[in-house]
Amino acid sequence: MNALATDLSVESIDPLALRDVLGQFATGVTIITTIGDNGAPVGLAANSFSSVSLDPPLILWSLSLKAPSLTAFRSHSSFAINILCDQSKDLALNFSRPSEDKFAGVDWRTGLNGIPVLAQASAVLECETVDRFAGGDHEIYLGRVCRISKDDKNPLLFHKGQFSKIGASL
Repeated sequence: MNALATDLSVESIDPLALRDVLGQFATGVTIITTIGDNGAPVGLAANSFSSVSLDPPLILWSLSLKAPSLTAFRSHSSFAINILCDQSKDLALNFSRPSEDKFAGVDWRTGLNGIPVLAQASAVLECETVDRFAGGDHEIYLGRVCRISKDDKNPLLFHKGQFSKIGASL
Protein backbone atom coordinates (compact mmCIF):
# COMPACT_ATOMS: atom_id res chain seq x y z
CA MET A 1 0.00 0.00 0.00
CA ASN A 2 1.20 3.51 -0.86
CA ALA A 3 2.53 5.42 2.16
CA LEU A 4 0.35 8.42 1.26
CA ALA A 5 -2.84 6.38 0.93
CA THR A 6 -5.56 6.99 3.49
CA ASP A 7 -9.03 5.60 4.01
CA LEU A 8 -10.71 9.02 3.89
CA SER A 9 -13.72 9.14 1.62
CA VAL A 10 -14.15 12.07 -0.75
CA GLU A 11 -17.02 13.37 1.37
CA SER A 12 -14.77 13.62 4.44
CA ILE A 13 -12.11 15.88 2.87
CA ASP A 14 -12.39 19.40 4.22
CA PRO A 15 -12.15 21.95 1.37
CA LEU A 16 -9.83 24.22 3.41
CA ALA A 17 -7.54 21.29 4.22
CA LEU A 18 -7.48 20.34 0.54
CA ARG A 19 -6.62 23.92 -0.42
CA ASP A 20 -3.76 23.78 2.11
CA VAL A 21 -2.43 20.57 0.59
CA LEU A 22 -2.74 21.93 -2.96
CA GLY A 23 -0.83 25.02 -1.80
CA GLN A 24 2.25 22.81 -1.46
CA PHE A 25 2.45 22.81 -5.26
CA ALA A 26 4.20 25.99 -6.44
CA THR A 27 2.67 27.39 -9.63
CA GLY A 28 3.17 30.28 -11.98
CA VAL A 29 0.62 33.08 -12.03
CA THR A 30 -1.35 34.02 -15.13
CA ILE A 31 -3.92 36.54 -16.17
CA ILE A 32 -6.33 35.02 -18.64
CA THR A 33 -8.03 37.51 -20.92
CA THR A 34 -10.79 37.63 -23.52
CA ILE A 35 -13.43 40.04 -24.84
CA GLY A 36 -16.85 40.47 -23.23
CA ASP A 37 -20.17 40.63 -25.07
CA ASN A 38 -19.97 44.44 -25.06
CA GLY A 39 -16.51 44.39 -26.67
CA ALA A 40 -14.78 45.39 -23.43
CA PRO A 41 -11.67 43.49 -22.27
CA VAL A 42 -12.20 40.85 -19.57
CA GLY A 43 -9.57 39.16 -17.41
CA LEU A 44 -8.86 37.24 -14.23
CA ALA A 45 -5.84 36.00 -12.31
CA ALA A 46 -5.42 32.23 -12.33
CA ASN A 47 -2.86 29.59 -11.50
CA SER A 48 -4.97 26.72 -12.88
CA PHE A 49 -2.99 26.55 -16.13
CA SER A 50 -1.14 23.60 -17.66
CA SER A 51 0.39 22.45 -20.90
CA VAL A 52 -1.33 19.46 -22.51
CA SER A 53 0.33 18.74 -25.86
CA LEU A 54 3.08 20.10 -28.10
CA ASP A 55 1.68 18.52 -31.27
CA PRO A 56 -0.94 19.80 -31.63
CA PRO A 57 -0.14 22.74 -29.32
CA LEU A 58 -2.77 22.50 -26.55
CA ILE A 59 -3.11 24.00 -23.06
CA LEU A 60 -5.82 23.91 -20.39
CA TRP A 61 -7.05 26.08 -17.57
CA SER A 62 -10.11 26.17 -15.33
CA LEU A 63 -12.64 28.86 -14.41
CA SER A 64 -14.98 28.92 -11.44
CA LEU A 65 -18.64 28.54 -12.31
CA LYS A 66 -19.22 31.54 -10.00
CA ALA A 67 -16.81 33.81 -11.91
CA PRO A 68 -18.42 37.01 -13.24
CA SER A 69 -16.42 36.52 -16.47
CA LEU A 70 -17.79 33.03 -17.18
CA THR A 71 -20.24 34.27 -19.84
CA ALA A 72 -17.48 36.18 -21.66
CA PHE A 73 -15.20 33.13 -21.86
CA ARG A 74 -18.10 30.94 -23.00
CA SER A 75 -19.10 33.49 -25.68
CA HIS A 76 -15.73 34.41 -27.19
CA SER A 77 -13.77 31.83 -29.17
CA SER A 78 -10.32 33.13 -28.18
CA PHE A 79 -8.37 33.87 -25.00
CA ALA A 80 -4.84 34.75 -23.95
CA ILE A 81 -2.77 33.21 -21.19
CA ASN A 82 -0.57 36.07 -19.93
CA ILE A 83 2.18 34.52 -17.78
CA LEU A 84 3.30 37.09 -15.22
CA CYS A 85 6.83 38.13 -14.31
CA ASP A 86 8.07 38.54 -10.74
CA GLN A 87 7.51 42.32 -10.99
CA SER A 88 3.76 41.82 -11.58
CA LYS A 89 2.41 41.13 -8.10
CA ASP A 90 0.25 44.29 -8.13
CA LEU A 91 -1.15 43.36 -11.55
CA ALA A 92 -2.02 39.88 -10.25
CA LEU A 93 -3.77 41.36 -7.23
CA ASN A 94 -5.69 43.80 -9.45
CA PHE A 95 -7.03 40.96 -11.62
CA SER A 96 -7.80 38.71 -8.64
CA ARG A 97 -10.33 41.13 -7.11
CA PRO A 98 -13.77 42.20 -8.33
CA SER A 99 -13.57 45.53 -10.16
CA GLU A 100 -15.62 47.57 -12.62
CA ASP A 101 -12.58 48.01 -14.92
CA LYS A 102 -9.60 45.76 -14.22
CA PHE A 103 -7.88 47.19 -17.32
CA ALA A 104 -7.81 50.82 -16.07
CA GLY A 105 -4.18 51.92 -16.20
CA VAL A 106 -3.01 48.55 -17.59
CA ASP A 107 -0.78 48.56 -20.69
CA TRP A 108 -2.16 46.08 -23.24
CA ARG A 109 -2.47 45.53 -26.97
CA THR A 110 -5.01 43.77 -29.14
CA GLY A 111 -4.14 40.17 -29.99
CA LEU A 112 -5.77 37.28 -31.83
CA ASN A 113 -9.46 37.98 -32.59
CA GLY A 114 -9.35 41.13 -30.45
CA ILE A 115 -8.23 39.55 -27.16
CA PRO A 116 -6.18 41.67 -24.73
CA VAL A 117 -2.47 40.85 -24.45
CA LEU A 118 -0.75 42.39 -21.42
CA ALA A 119 2.53 44.27 -21.93
CA GLN A 120 3.80 43.28 -18.46
CA ALA A 121 3.57 39.52 -19.17
CA SER A 122 6.79 37.54 -19.41
CA ALA A 123 5.15 35.19 -21.92
CA VAL A 124 1.84 35.02 -23.77
CA LEU A 125 -0.08 32.21 -25.41
CA GLU A 126 -2.89 33.39 -27.68
CA CYS A 127 -5.40 30.56 -28.02
CA GLU A 128 -8.64 29.44 -29.59
CA THR A 129 -11.05 27.43 -27.44
CA VAL A 130 -11.16 23.82 -28.63
CA ASP A 131 -13.55 22.50 -25.96
CA ARG A 132 -14.97 23.07 -22.49
CA PHE A 133 -15.57 20.37 -19.89
CA ALA A 134 -17.44 20.21 -16.59
CA GLY A 135 -15.07 19.90 -13.65
CA GLY A 136 -16.88 20.07 -10.33
CA ASP A 137 -17.31 23.74 -9.37
CA HIS A 138 -15.19 24.79 -12.37
CA GLU A 139 -15.31 24.67 -16.15
CA ILE A 140 -12.15 23.38 -17.82
CA TYR A 141 -11.03 25.08 -21.04
CA LEU A 142 -8.93 23.28 -23.64
CA GLY A 143 -7.21 25.74 -25.97
CA ARG A 144 -5.20 25.44 -29.16
CA VAL A 145 -2.18 27.73 -29.06
CA CYS A 146 -2.13 29.95 -32.17
CA ARG A 147 0.52 32.59 -31.28
CA ILE A 148 3.28 32.77 -28.69
CA SER A 149 5.68 35.41 -27.40
CA LYS A 150 8.13 35.65 -24.49
CA ASP A 151 10.98 37.58 -22.95
CA ASP A 152 13.55 36.63 -20.33
CA LYS A 153 11.83 38.01 -17.22
CA ASN A 154 11.67 35.73 -14.16
CA PRO A 155 8.23 34.28 -13.34
CA LEU A 156 5.87 35.29 -10.56
CA LEU A 157 5.18 32.23 -8.40
CA PHE A 158 2.39 31.29 -6.00
CA HIS A 159 3.12 28.89 -3.13
CA LYS A 160 1.40 28.26 0.21
CA GLY A 161 -1.05 31.09 -0.42
CA GLN A 162 1.64 33.69 -1.07
CA PHE A 163 3.31 35.28 -4.06
CA SER A 164 6.98 34.56 -4.38
CA LYS A 165 9.80 34.59 -6.88
CA ILE A 166 12.62 32.24 -7.63
CA GLY A 167 14.76 32.05 -4.49
CA ALA A 168 12.64 34.25 -2.17
CA SER A 169 9.21 35.18 -0.90
CA LEU A 170 7.83 38.56 -1.96
